[in-house]
Amino acid sequence: MTHDPLAALRQHFAFDRFRSPQKEVIETILAGHDTLVIMPTGGGKSLCYQLPALLLPHVTLVVSPLIALMKDQVDVLRARGLPAALLNSTQTAAEQRATLDAMERGELKLVYVAPERFRSQAFLSALRNVPVSLFAVDEAHCLSQWGHDFRPDYLRLGIALKNLGHPPVAAFTATATPEVREDVRVNLELREPKVFVSGFARPNLSFKVMATGSEDEKHRYLQSLIRTHRKGIIYCATRKKVESVAENLKADGFPALAYHGGMDDAERERIQNAFMRKQSDLVVATNAFGMGIDRGDLRFVLHFEMPGSLEAYYQEAGRAGRDGLPSECLFLFNFADKRTQEFFIEGRNPEISTVRAVYEALRSAADNRHEVVLSIDDLGQRLPGKVNPISVSTSIAILGRHGYVQRFDVPGKRIRGTRLLRPDTSAADLDLDEETLARKRQRDESRLRAVIQYAYEQRTCRQQWILRYFGEASSQPCGECDVCRSNRAENFRPGSDAESMIARKALSGVARMSDRLGRLEWRPRFGRARIVQCLLGSNAAAVKQAGLDQLSTHGLLKEEGRDYLNALFRELERAGLVYTAEGEYPLFGITEAGARVMLGEAPCTFAWPDRAAPAAGRRRGKSDRSERPVNFQAEPQPSNGDMDPVLLEKLRQKRSQMAAARGGQPAYVILTNRAMEELARRRPATPEDALEIPGIGDTKAKKIIPAFLKIIQEH
Repeated sequence: MTHDPLAALRQHFAFDRFRSPQKEVIETILAGHDTLVIMPTGGGKSLCYQLPALLLPHVTLVVSPLIALMKDQVDVLRARGLPAALLNSTQTAAEQRATLDAMERGELKLVYVAPERFRSQAFLSALRNVPVSLFAVDEAHCLSQWGHDFRPDYLRLGIALKNLGHPPVAAFTATATPEVREDVRVNLELREPKVFVSGFARPNLSFKVMATGSEDEKHRYLQSLIRTHRKGIIYCATRKKVESVAENLKADGFPALAYHGGMDDAERERIQNAFMRKQSDLVVATNAFGMGIDRGDLRFVLHFEMPGSLEAYYQEAGRAGRDGLPSECLFLFNFADKRTQEFFIEGRNPEISTVRAVYEALRSAADNRHEVVLSIDDLGQRLPGKVNPISVSTSIAILGRHGYVQRFDVPGKRIRGTRLLRPDTSAADLDLDEETLARKRQRDESRLRAVIQYAYEQRTCRQQWILRYFGEASSQPCGECDVCRSNRAENFRPGSDAESMIARKALSGVARMSDRLGRLEWRPRFGRARIVQCLLGSNAAAVKQAGLDQLSTHGLLKEEGRDYLNALFRELERAGLVYTAEGEYPLFGITEAGARVMLGEAPCTFAWPDRAAPAAGRRRGKSDRSERPVNFQAEPQPSNGDMDPVLLEKLRQKRSQMAAARGGQPAYVILTNRAMEELARRRPATPEDALEIPGIGDTKAKKIIPAFLKIIQEH
């Protein structure tokens, strides 16, 4: 067998040259260096470990999380006459034994191993008799709890490496932030690794985000995309949505496969094989589908719902156009979809109290061998109150990482058992790394915020935005995404002085109807409709009852009309200057970027709606509030008679505390914003002085105002 990489490439893979940086990666691996390779989907990662495996003296173990992918790659290698095999849970004990024996005899060059195999002590013991030249880890981002697809089984790889005498390691992934890369390095104990970061850019992909308001609208976009491109993947966030979308497509004459983690192994393999063999050109799937999918002719990837991170989104979108031909990546964005991802975040980051409750339930259910065989749902039924089922599974994983439990396979059953390793330890005595767990939750929430920021982005090229997220600061606009095309059409522009003032007044209206938390941070309290009512000067009962008619922004934009204000707020939201906070009642808030625009610290640049002429016959008088200047200064310096913003913030904090103490009643019931501003401006010394402020009557002067007067005196 040749020892020249280029000759081996031609002989075994029928290629005449390497792609960048395959040659450098392969030479580094052959030199015995630990290696970390970040290469985009379709960039040729598998060749970087397959070719060295043929040139190294002993076997190469390849850790891969997808059984179907293993089988495909092994079949291809064997068809080329190359000695390859696999080891996973679908094989019989005899088949696994035969592969281990062949490894010991030196008959195999490449063996693909599922990460769960490393749970088996028998398997680890058998590997001691096998000389290993290279330990390759595919989809290495699964090692990092900061990544988008963390898999606890991957954490055993460090133990496996020690068991093997720590041969050279090569780790590969398509998407990894600098933080995830560091986690991979630490968990695999890479020794001064050579790191290769191939450009993430996919110039043949056109990225688009389409704001959608309803399910029907999403289906119309999806059908249009299928008619245009025919072949692709539709990603949904939940199993239920996968089945719903697939059924709707079939009913409309678009036969689509459905794939999700709730199906058994055989059904998932059947669907994946049918798609890979081009028996079907459409698949609707959760993120359980696609890792390692190597079908080059997919012309689109559509995200029907919001993904949980940009890492997941870019990896999934990157399955389009692997043949290098133009392909489309469409994200149907609806802010309400955020609730599904928040449910997942809650499940993946349970409260410490939930972890302790799960542990106590395991102790109560354990047999005399300290083992529990219960499904996640059955275990959840034993917990007090309503518990997110994902949090039960995550709690067991956390307990496992802290050394309190161990999972084991149950022969003949799909569910897994749990073994208590320290059964005498009570739930109260669990020593858990609460700081790290809290940090992980914050990181997951931050990743979701990045997805939303990406969706609202209207000025930066989509692909450039993602590349910067991954650390490629020098990337250039792609010229093909929706933002690039819109910018070329000059739909976006800085507002005129008059337009900018209207936008700043509109943003001021949002801020005035929110609770201020900091210089650039507000907590929303009202919905968009109520804010528009206030800006238009409505005297509706709901406006007066909330005290909104007393605000300085009441009637500030009544000349602009409801249609224009609604259109303006839609564009402000698309530009990321305001947002809708979903909950029982959707609240409308101002973002930090919006606050900077409001304060004149950033330009008003976005897609401006057409502005209608002022209502006919309406005259502007000197007393018209729409002519009043609005104070946009961030930190006005108090003088005699001026409002003290520092004092106002202290008073607001006190009002929030009082509202919380009264069962979470709205803050304006305590005192309106106008009254709060007047307190900070007039600084009364007695309750009688406070009676001069509109909104403060005898009852409030007696029962509420003394607490505020104390703060004023101390200030």
